Amino acid sequence: MPGSDKTDSGTPNKAAPGARLDESRPFIPVNIAILTVSDTRTPETDRSGDTLVERLTGAGHVLADRAIVPDDVGAITERLRAWIADDGIDAVIATGGTGVTGRDVTPEAFESVYEKRIEGFGEAFRWISFQKIGTSAMQSRATAGVARGTYLFAVPGSTGACRDAWDEIFAYQLDFRFRPCNFVEIMPRLREHEMARAKTKVS
Repeated sequence: MPGSDKTDSGTPNKAAPGARLDESRPFIPVNIAILTVSDTRTPETDRSGDTLVERLTGAGHVLADRAIVPDDVGAITERLRAWIADDGIDAVIATGGTGVTGRDVTPEAFESVYEKRIEGFGEAFRWISFQKIGTSAMQSRATAGVARGTYLFAVPGSTGACRDAWDEIFAYQLDFRFRPCNFVEIMPRLREHEMARAKTKVS
């Protein structure tokens, strides 16, 4: 956990000075769907998806759904929109298709459904990667945003990238106890604009 050598789930603590785990707060499980974007992976060979599933369930969160789709904007957006419309899913973590080759279209698909971007996610991920692989980190187009109250995250397809994303970002930001702030505590406010519009129509 922040302030010690390990988090509650046993992963290395990388939290910045001043960050901490507030033990007075309850742990709130997040319902997370895992999406693997690949033309070649199958349920039997999807090690990156397995890595994310193992970590999220090990941390106490709920695997709400899981799917594999090809490197195709239409297929990716169709799956995203279905999960965005599902009130039982709080967040989606996708792995794969974030590079710069012709078949890497995950960021384009995600951008097409965002209501708001979370610019700092990609910046933080590349900063973490830079410390391990140097300037090669710039080839990652990891991205995140929000749509209809659902968090959407996309990270590279390697198992190492999935480990880094979970251990050094998600383990903290998807934990309601993490201070000074986290994504979970603002979930109830993600659709405030919709409520405001509804009130305006009624009045």
